[in-house]
Amino acid sequence: MNDRIRVPEVRLVGPNGEQVGIVSIGDALKLAQESDLDLVEVAATARPPVCKLMDYGKFKYESAMKAREARRNQAHTIIKEIKLRPKIDPHDYETKKGHVVRFLKAGDKVKVTIMFRGREQSRPELGFRLLQRLAEDVMELGFVESQPKQDGRNMIMVIGPHKKKAEAKAEKAAAKAQRGADPTAEDSADAQEQPAQAVQSAQPE
Repeated sequence: MNDRIRVPEVRLVGPNGEQVGIVSIGDALKLAQESDLDLVEVAATARPPVCKLMDYGKFKYESAMKAREARRNQAHTIIKEIKLRPKIDPHDYETKKGHVVRFLKAGDKVKVTIMFRGREQSRPELGFRLLQRLAEDVMELGFVESQPKQDGRNMIMVIGPHKKKAEAKAEKAAAKAQRGADPTAEDSADAQEQPAQAVQSAQPE
């Protein structure tokens, strides 16, 4: 930057991206001083090197803010796991399905594991049918990312969410903001969410 650039001439780019052309380093530094800007080398390997006139302090600040915003908006997909037995009873199935629905709505992937014991290992079709049933029950929220496959005594399937994690977070934040603006809606939402919260507090096996 500025007098640290040690070349006789540079290809100069103006502050708005306009091409000035090849000029001596002295002329480039003079133009920078007259414009109250910095001369910044942006392509050192070019021949001659490319330099641009810019407010370097402002450029660094804006770059840091963009990087911070990108990190803030970055959402890591988490893989949740639900374990089922091939002969699970209807009530337990509905509870487990509720967990899968909640995870998918939050934008998380779900690894569903069917655990076979004893003679159940000779009936893999039971696990396969159960996984197919679950996939069909939640097809509005997720899709089968990894088809059912046998893994020792277990059968595993992965369901991916239709919504990305960032989208799910944005929708949740928007709904929260809307409830904050309308206390009546918040009371109604709280009343509707109470049964769901009881399910969410139960940990998967």
